[in-house]
Amino acid sequence: MLKFLIIDDHPLFREAMQVTIRSIYHKVEIHEATGIDAAVNMLTGLRRGYDLALVDLSMPGTTGFDGLLLLRTQFSRLPVLVVSGLDDPRIVREVLSYGVSGFVSKAARKAEFASAIATALSGSVYLPDWFERETPRVLDRDTADFMERLSTLTPQQMRVLQMLRQGKLNKQIAHELEVGETTVKAHVSEVLRKLGVLSRTQAVIEASRIDFDKFMPDPATAFARR
Repeated sequence: MLKFLIIDDHPLFREAMQVTIRSIYHKVEIHEATGIDAAVNMLTGLRRGYDLALVDLSMPGTTGFDGLLLLRTQFSRLPVLVVSGLDDPRIVREVLSYGVSGFVSKAARKAEFASAIATALSGSVYLPDWFERETPRVLDRDTADFMERLSTLTPQQMRVLQMLRQGKLNKQIAHELEVGETTVKAHVSEVLRKLGVLSRTQAVIEASRIDFDKFMPDPATAFARR
């Protein structure tokens, strides 16, 4: 059974999303949150997370992208589909930089919502046709720039970055890879430097933008030269 979380302060829109989702998937569990704080409370300590969260950008108690950033940093493994009436290419580009599973306009038809949800559930990123038509060069340039930085990581650093994405602490990474914490700290520092970010959170958000698994080294050889 699929499990969805709708985060939006408008009751009529939450109801409309419930109807849309239930018309597409017959066996679903849907929860609602009226804001980011309520969503955080619902997500904290869950044994089984949600398959997808549908999140509005404009809600009371949040400014700009702060709410989205909070979700992506505290629950980095939660797939997030942004559903917003702010369908501006600049906003969509900013949203994508947070590693979301896509963007769909609140004005979209049911078929587009269905496509967006299915794409997000499959692990891909959904983008509206109008955005892909208007801004492909910008997306290609941004992706190419990050891919170039990612390619400078050693196999050891790539493995550490993957574990950072999983929310693991240095101690856990060291135990799993059978190396000292000092070694892990050194790798983390190099990952941040090479990716041009200032924190582990930023590294995770950047890495979430691409199909990271395609660039992972063979686990059997990743730490052959440690």
